[in-house]
Amino acid sequence: MNFQQLKSIREAVRQNFNLTDVANVLFTSQPGVSRQIRELEEELGIDIFERNGKRVTGLTEPGKDVMPIIERLLQEAENLQQVGQEYSGKTAGTLVIATTHTQARYVLPHVVQDFRQAFPDVRISLRQSSPEHIAEWVLSGKADIGLATEGLKQFEGLTSFPCYEWNHVVVIPNTHPLLEKNKISLEDLASYPLITYDQGFTGRSHIDDAFAEKNISPDIVLTAMDSDVIQQYVSLGLGVGIVASMAAEDNLKSGLTALTAEHLFSPNTTRVAVRSGAFLRQYMIDFILRLAPSLKSEKFFSLSR
Repeated sequence: MNFQQLKSIREAVRQNFNLTDVANVLFTSQPGVSRQIRELEEELGIDIFERNGKRVTGLTEPGKDVMPIIERLLQEAENLQQVGQEYSGKTAGTLVIATTHTQARYVLPHVVQDFRQAFPDVRISLRQSSPEHIAEWVLSGKADIGLATEGLKQFEGLTSFPCYEWNHVVVIPNTHPLLEKNKISLEDLASYPLITYDQGFTGRSHIDDAFAEKNISPDIVLTAMDSDVIQQYVSLGLGVGIVASMAAEDNLKSGLTALTAEHLFSPNTTRVAVRSGAFLRQYMIDFILRLAPSLKSEKFFSLSR
């Protein structure tokens, strides 16, 4: 048994049983991958994969029991490497952060700037996508840290912590009739076309829940992942925008006004997530604590290590 065999089997599952894709990821040949899998199956005396001819199509029942063990073995091997780097006196390394556009654009710049001053030898990679992909990247080890408002708490295999709360604001042109209202209501908003985030992004669920509780069907005419895009279309007169407060605090587009919406939508909590059981190097912990200083008073270290 060797790690190459274990990696071939793990990657076969990740690549939806396409061994050509597995070979590309592992920088080897498809016959080499097949050989690694067969050798381990023969050593264990079981078939890990179901097959249709020579094609791998799924996991057998024994394979389903084997996979969690393989995942743990490979994770512990990665942990060993991290421990070695941590205690060998090396301050250099990489930090891969998976996050949404809103967090990368409005929250992370100052955090990254401060972190770089403290750890100049650490190279940072920002990967932006949906919360679902963020969770998948952290679970697979392709990212060290995940940061998002929606979705991270629900994934088994992730340990997540609250970072901070924030609210939505309503963004309108400076001449919009809603400016005449002392306090806007959901009914007021529903009388105009709305522009906001895609499903599953940046607290969109709280927007939908608020309208649903009032039995109101808003006319959401355009959605986007990017707050800047939403503001752009609001400025063109296509509708009333609902965006994250941090997207409007210092980055409100000229000609627009932001109205408070704390009374309309529930507050949102952005969470930071790591893979459960992963060894975190000190600079990774430092980055997380810069995002969420309140974690210093919690059992962060025992939970993450």
